[in-house]
Order: sequence, then structure tokens, then C-alpha cells
Amino acid sequence: MSVTQSLGQSSHLEGKRHNLTVALHRLGEPCIEPGRLFSFWALVGNPSHRHGFMPGRNVVGGHLQASDGGGLCQLSGLIYLLALRAGLRIVERFPHSVDLYTEATRYTPLGADATVVYGYKDLRFLNPHSFPVALGFSLSESSLTGWVRAPVALEPCALEFTLQEEGDFRCVRTWRYPPGASAPENLGESRYRLAPA
Repeated sequence: MSVTQSLGQSSHLEGKRHNLTVALHRLGEPCIEPGRLFSFWALVGNPSHRHGFMPGRNVVGGHLQASDGGGLCQLSGLIYLLALRAGLRIVERFPHSVDLYTEATRYTPLGADATVVYGYKDLRFLNPHSFPVALGFSLSESSLTGWVRAPVALEPCALEFTLQEEGDFRCVRTWRYPPGASAPENLGESRYRLAPA
């Protein structure tokens, strides 16, 4: 199973693409053995200038700004979406605080993002399967692709993101439908403040 996302357009696209290249080199093609934990930051490390990262777009305190390692949240979000579809058990994941996108510019469903902040917010999940799963990635000028491989056929889980407007917030509940399950899994709610007009 694979997912491809557009990198979009911004004044920080060059920095984002550079940071994704560095992070993908550090990630390699991680293999998560049965019962083992994946941690985004354990593999990527500190996204500082000293470690080869450059300024890119980040959301800090609900506002956009340029900082070292900016743009890595698209990669963590892509990995989160792959983990959901592959039936992996999410241990730690944080949504963004603000919904910055319109439906026309959104590169992933609202609720399928995963913000990461080194030392504070990580993306971590366990492999509950009886076989290993491996992640792989490719980056082009305009898109980021990720995939999951396993030694057996891995049927993807269906996902549903239900949206409810609550004043200045959008609340999204995530439902996962494992193959053959009689009922969906309720994976919780993500709450986003609306971006200023």
C-alpha cells in the first residue's frame, strides 16, 4: 500500500524539500519487527542546522514561521496515515493546533496529520502483527510518496474522518475499519482552531 502527497507551494518549499531529503536519508527503510516500537525522532534525530537541516515552514504557537527542520510534519503525517492504513497501533501522535488549509490546498485529510516537535512531540507506533512491516519513501520535485511492505499480503484498513464544527474549531474523529472487523475502531478526536481569514 502506498500514499502520494503533493508538496504544495510556499516561499519555503526549497527548505522543506531539503529537510525532507535529510530526514529520508536518516530514516532509510525502517523495518518494524512484531511487537517493536517505531519512533520518528529516534530515527530522524534533532532537526537542527548543525545536523544539516535548514529553515522551512513551521507552525509555532498557532502561527506560521520559518525554523530549522520546517516541513517535516508532512513526512510524519504521511507515516501516520500509512500506519493507520496498515493496522499499526498508535502510541503517540499529536494533531496540528490550527487548520491552515482549504479543501483545495489540503494534501491529506483533516485528522490524518501528525505534528512533531523535537523533544516534546513524537510520532510513535507499535507493530501488533505477527510479521515485520517495512516503510519506504521517495521524494520528487513536487511530491512525497510512502509505502508499507510486509512478507504477507497486507490488506489496508479503511479510514473515515468525521468533521464537526464547534465555534472557532473543527473537531475530527478518526474511525478505522480493520479488514473483517464487525465494528470500527474509534481512534479519538483531533481539534483544530480555524486559521484567521
